[in-house]
Amino acid sequence: MKISKFLLAAGTIFFSLSANAEDVVRLGNLKFAHYGAVSYMKEIAGKYSLKIEERMFAKGLDIMPAIIAGEIDISASALDAAIAGRAGGVPIYVLAGFSKGGARIVAQPGLNIKSVADLKGKRVGVARGGAQELLLLAELAKHKLTWSDQPGKDVQIVYMAFADLNQALQQKQIDAMCQSEPQSSQAINKGWGVEVIKPYDTEMGEPIRALVMTEKMYNERRDVALRVMKVFVEATKYFIDNPAAAEKYVRENMFKGQITSQDYQDALSNAAFTYDMTLDHAQVTTDSMVKYGVGKMTKPPVAKDWVKLDLLTQAKKDLKIK
Repeated sequence: MKISKFLLAAGTIFFSLSANAEDVVRLGNLKFAHYGAVSYMKEIAGKYSLKIEERMFAKGLDIMPAIIAGEIDISASALDAAIAGRAGGVPIYVLAGFSKGGARIVAQPGLNIKSVADLKGKRVGVARGGAQELLLLAELAKHKLTWSDQPGKDVQIVYMAFADLNQALQQKQIDAMCQSEPQSSQAINKGWGVEVIKPYDTEMGEPIRALVMTEKMYNERRDVALRVMKVFVEATKYFIDNPAAAEKYVRENMFKGQITSQDYQDALSNAAFTYDMTLDHAQVTTDSMVKYGVGKMTKPPVAKDWVKLDLLTQAKKDLKIK
C-alpha cells in the first residue's frame, strides 16, 4: 500500500512538472528599433509555457543558414530576405508582419541632394539583402536611373553592413545611403546626414517586415506554434498601447543606452509596429525582387504557397484583438 501511494505521489509530481515545463523556441532577431516587440516576446513567453531564446544577427540573410542548420525556429526578417531564403530552399513560412516602414534615403549635408534624381553621379551605400536595397533600386528605377556596384552607371551602389553605413557617410566615403531605423534618424540628429526621401512611393509602398517560422514547427508542433503567435500578438499590442514602455525597452535592453530618446522618437515616426501581413504585399515584393534582380532567384516562391496567416488570425481571435 505504501509503495502504491509513493508511486501515485511520484507520478503526480512528474505530471505536474511535465505540465509546467516550458517549450524552448529559438528566435533569430536583428538590432533595429522596429524589431523591439519581437525581442520583447522573450520577456512574456513564460505566461504561455514557452522559453524564447533570442540570438541577434547582422542581417536577415544571415539567419537563413541557421534555420537550415536547425538552430532557429522563428525569425524576424525583412520580407525580401525571407523570400530569397524560401527561393533558395529554406523551409520557412511567413506567419505575420511585425513592422511597417523603417527606412530612409539620407545624404551628406552640403551636396545639395534633395531628390532621388540628384543621386545621379553619386555613390550610395546600402546593405545587401535587406528591405533597404529593394526600396533603393525601386526608387532609382522610378527616376530612370541606372545602377551598378561598379563605376559606369548613373549611380554606383556600395554594399556594406548596416553597422558600417553611418560611419561611411560621416567620413564621406559615400554620398548617400538607404538605411534602416534608428540608424538613419541617428545620422540626421548627429548632423552627418539630411533626409532625401522616405522611399515608399513605388509599387511596393511601405515595406512590411515578416515574422517567419520553420515548416517543422508549423506542421509538427502546432500547439507550440499557436502559443508563439499569441506571445507575438500580446507583445506587439503592449508596444502599440504603451509607447513609453516600448521606448524604454528598446533603448535600454536592445541598444544599452546607445541611442537617445530623440533617435527613438524619430525612428518610430518612420516605422510602426503591426501584426499584419497580406498575400498581395508578399507577392508584389517578390515580383519587385525579380524585376530588379534582387536575390538572384531561379524559382521565385508564390505568396499563396508559403504565407500562412491562419495562426495569426486564431491568436488575434483568442486574445480578442482586431
